[in-house]
Amino acid sequence: MTNIFTRRGAMALMASAAIAVGSPGLADEWKPIKPVEMVIMAGQGGGADRLARLFQTIIQKEKLAQMPFLPVNKGGGSGAEALRYLKDKQGDAHVIMATLNSYYTTPIQTEIGVNIEEFTPLARMAVDTFALWVNVDSGIETIEQYVEAAKAAGGSWRMGGTGTGQEDSLVTALLEREFGISHTYVPMGGGGEVATALVGGHIDATVNNPSEAMSFWQAGRVRPIALLTAERLDSMPGVPTFAELGHDLEYYMQRSFVAPGGLTEAQQAYYVNLLQSLHESEEWQTYARDQALLTDFLAGDELQAYFLSEREKHREILKGLDTPS
Repeated sequence: MTNIFTRRGAMALMASAAIAVGSPGLADEWKPIKPVEMVIMAGQGGGADRLARLFQTIIQKEKLAQMPFLPVNKGGGSGAEALRYLKDKQGDAHVIMATLNSYYTTPIQTEIGVNIEEFTPLARMAVDTFALWVNVDSGIETIEQYVEAAKAAGGSWRMGGTGTGQEDSLVTALLEREFGISHTYVPMGGGGEVATALVGGHIDATVNNPSEAMSFWQAGRVRPIALLTAERLDSMPGVPTFAELGHDLEYYMQRSFVAPGGLTEAQQAYYVNLLQSLHESEEWQTYARDQALLTDFLAGDELQAYFLSEREKHREILKGLDTPS
């Protein structure tokens, strides 16, 4: 069974997540006194980038903070650039970082001198989903047709993805193991670039997050073949799950925020409370629902426990997979 992160596990953790790192009074004791740098450990146009910029907009529109939040992309080295940057900002409460699963996979695969246990957990805003996508001009409509086409290509079937050793390459490896196929993995700078490359016919397939390809699907340019989720998604009617098709493939990506190590409880509480208010906003809930994001909020110690649990799960799964490079 290939199931790195299950909804059941998410809900169990969420049940214990009705916490505040500090009391509301604690959060009132500290506020940013200058603009907050919102580091994104991915390139422009992808899911992490889209979310961070949406959050920036909601924070400003809803007046959730007195100081502006300024998104900065640091996606180099599959997120290694951002991780090292955050480590070097120890004690700086005016920096937060938007994470994805490379938050744990990159330190596992690369010696960058980063231990995520040293960072300050803030909040998980959602878990993102994955789908296998093709260009509609391919004529592929089923997983059987996809496997047949990939096998016929003899290893030259081009799978676009975000970086080497990141989530997309891991999902690609899961597909290869499950179906006995191989791909030529084409790493790119971000999920938006990947989706655009599929539309342009420069690659043959992707495993984009729905939010990165939804507009192209609605325009009739790309087609989702199957979802790597436990259940069908309301925002993607008619698209089956791999489980429905007899393949136990399930994978999710966390969308969370962390801060450098060394923050005080009051500083941590400020961001947790702000992000909880953002999470409850109508604009965020509507966006998440439309873009196939599962809004499972988690914060503080429970979030740190989740991070460490997911790090170990990814460590084990990476041992058994030859991820495309």
